[in-house]
Amino acid sequence: MKLKLFIKITAIIALFSLGFFTDRGGWVMAADNDEESINEKYGLPVVVYGAALSEAQKEKVRELLNVKDLSKVKEITVTGDDLVTYIKGDKHSNMYSSAKITRKDTGEGLVINQVTPENITEVTDEMYANALLTAGVQDAVVDVASPVKVSGHSALVGIYKAYDAGEGAGLNKERTEVANEELNLATDLAKKEGLDQDKVSELLTEIKKEIAEQNPATKEEIQKIIDEKLQSLNINLSAEDRQLLIDLFEKMRSLNINFDNVKSQLETLSQDIQQRIKETIGDEGFLQKVADFFKQLIDSIKSIFA
Repeated sequence: MKLKLFIKITAIIALFSLGFFTDRGGWVMAADNDEESINEKYGLPVVVYGAALSEAQKEKVRELLNVKDLSKVKEITVTGDDLVTYIKGDKHSNMYSSAKITRKDTGEGLVINQVTPENITEVTDEMYANALLTAGVQDAVVDVASPVKVSGHSALVGIYKAYDAGEGAGLNKERTEVANEELNLATDLAKKEGLDQDKVSELLTEIKKEIAEQNPATKEEIQKIIDEKLQSLNINLSAEDRQLLIDLFEKMRSLNINFDNVKSQLETLSQDIQQRIKETIGDEGFLQKVADFFKQLIDSIKSIFA
């Protein structure tokens, strides 16, 4: 009797595992991390390491970022001084998160790949994408990794430094500062009751898309766009948070950040966020299947002891 009971329960658990513990997919813009040939048009991919990494951790990051041949990448280190230079951060902060940046041809889009999502605790792929588009980064594959748990904010500094270390003119400093403000606000809003990371990313992306459509000329027009998006997305912010959002996008307007240049990338980002939200909370069919399964599981266990 005990053997039959064990076999039945084991079979039920096996069916559950096969039926429901399947890969439901990540963000559709995730990158293939296989090593590629060198693009002579843009030079070597740049790998940026956090200065606080030990030698063993640095070697682990190389492995995570698929750096197999050091002659095929350009390696640099990001320090506390860079934190001050790029985002006015604390010089004494420990820098662990690292990144690999591979520039692509125009039109290929911005691809974010968190190689260690379990160690990047606050910043999502979409948040990185939004901030980098604000900073002026587009048409690139960006792989992010950390051997220890970190918020993920400092990875932006490494990405900015990588562009300065490249062959181009680098990024506009004012834009990188605004992009960092955007990331800080995004992660702060995601901690608020009633909001989550995906909803915040959706809000920021939809505002940018509307700015690209309307090209607002005044702060009042910016305010109107933000209020309309808050209403359409059913997001309630405090007066203080709403003002922070208005001030952020007014800074972008004053810097003449033209989101029309990355409109297609914003559209793709928007679709990915909406799909992720649907998969997370909106797939009623899947949730019903889970509920039905557990009901069947309970009924099956009851029948064993009947």
